[in-house]
Amino acid sequence: MAAWSLLILVAVPLAAQTGGDGDVLARIRDEANARSQILRSVHFLADVYGPRLTGSPNLKAAGEWAVATMQSWGLTNGHLEPWNWGRDGWVNERFSAHIVSPVKDSLVGEVLAWTPGTNGVVTAQAFHLRYPDRPTSDQLTAYFNSVRDQLRGRIVLVDPITTLAVDLDPPAARKNDDEIRRRFGPIRDETRSGRDQSNDPAPPLSSALVSRRIDEFLLTAGARIRVDDAQRPHGQVTAFNNPSYDISTVVPSVILRNEDYGRIARLLADGTPVELEFQIVNRTYPEGRTAHNAVAEIAGTDKADELVMIGAHLDSWQSATGATDNAVGCAVMMEAARILQAIGARPRRTIRVALWSGEEQGLLGSRAYIDQHFGTAEIQKAGFGKLMAYLNLDHGTGRPRGAVVFGPEATAAAVRQMVAPLADLGIAGAAPTRSRSFGTTDHTAFNNAGLTGIDFELDPIEYDSHTHHTNLDTYERVLESDARAAAIIVAFTAYQLAMRDQMLPRFPRGEMPPG
Repeated sequence: MAAWSLLILVAVPLAAQTGGDGDVLARIRDEANARSQILRSVHFLADVYGPRLTGSPNLKAAGEWAVATMQSWGLTNGHLEPWNWGRDGWVNERFSAHIVSPVKDSLVGEVLAWTPGTNGVVTAQAFHLRYPDRPTSDQLTAYFNSVRDQLRGRIVLVDPITTLAVDLDPPAARKNDDEIRRRFGPIRDETRSGRDQSNDPAPPLSSALVSRRIDEFLLTAGARIRVDDAQRPHGQVTAFNNPSYDISTVVPSVILRNEDYGRIARLLADGTPVELEFQIVNRTYPEGRTAHNAVAEIAGTDKADELVMIGAHLDSWQSATGATDNAVGCAVMMEAARILQAIGARPRRTIRVALWSGEEQGLLGSRAYIDQHFGTAEIQKAGFGKLMAYLNLDHGTGRPRGAVVFGPEATAAAVRQMVAPLADLGIAGAAPTRSRSFGTTDHTAFNNAGLTGIDFELDPIEYDSHTHHTNLDTYERVLESDARAAAIIVAFTAYQLAMRDQMLPRFPRGEMPPG
């Protein structure tokens, strides 16, 4: 266990300002390895303030803690920057579930966000919907009509029985070194193989539309609770949100682990009545309609009006404490700034840390920030030409293996040169991308605007197999050694970007890919 005493840092002027990047890197490595604060930061963000759902009091408190902590390290201009979320915040305060008969046992699950509570303990008979597979609208309506009178007062299972195959692959993994070198080296094959889906038959109703129709049906039929199957192995549960964000449109909704859901469904299938008991306490927060990004910075010197930004998303889902998604990414970015401050770095450009909210709802916090400060390549604001690059971290607890850089090949080549001295940490280089499509994390919001977004791809470790958006995403799944390596890589890359004489190359106006 790391010693979590808060360091009192006194910035000493960096001799390496005139001594070359090698000395800077040596001091970054020493500070990162000897006096790391990463686990302390993960502990506070995950254990103390998690989960951190957008619009929730937890997320705002986590942002306030992050700002105060960075200011205690010597960063300046720390503040929460508001943006209009426009929806009430939501928090699950209590949840319990039991099977009452024919046996007595506890159940494991998670509550769907932006759904109502039960207003006390609900004990009721279970009912299993068995609507046709891939139904048309008429088929679904006909089935609903046939069972409507049986649902009032029931706890309703809505998924078929799902039997998951045993996975014989190891749960944790690193990326293949040869593949990484090919991907992030100077020459990159831009071709991508994939199944042509143009001739695939589409289901008559999408799964999202079926789910929405079920919500409407359960509400009008008088059902008490909706129960879904997590459909993941080993007790993993993912719970997202009611798509409408309006609790009046749904009944209380729960996702049970596959093992519990399957047991209940099998009992019902053989004709055994099942009685269940649930208690759900949820609360909404109208003040959550204003969300916040947490921001602090190291002021630049002769180019202080120009920016290098480093960031990660602070919000999480409610199933766990959001440690690998993405408290560790925030802790790494905070740590990178702390390291530079601690070694007395005096960057020419301002290095700004931004911890985003609303990422899980569609990159909303970073998009709002970009709209306010930078604009787009097509409709530029004054700050558009002042941003050197944005560095992003959001793929779990693994070490960075390569950087994906929006811009021409010359931009990726420059970043590749910056990370070359860090090859011993496992990073292989950088590869360009021309895509301006919104993707799964915040650097794509910068790419979409035509700004230079740089995303670090990480070793997966257990991210894809176990922790991503699940109830297992906790402090215990954070790998400190890899997080330290990430902080070194980010700190050194950000420092070099801040010290460059010229801005990184961008696509000329006539060659900018369409947004």
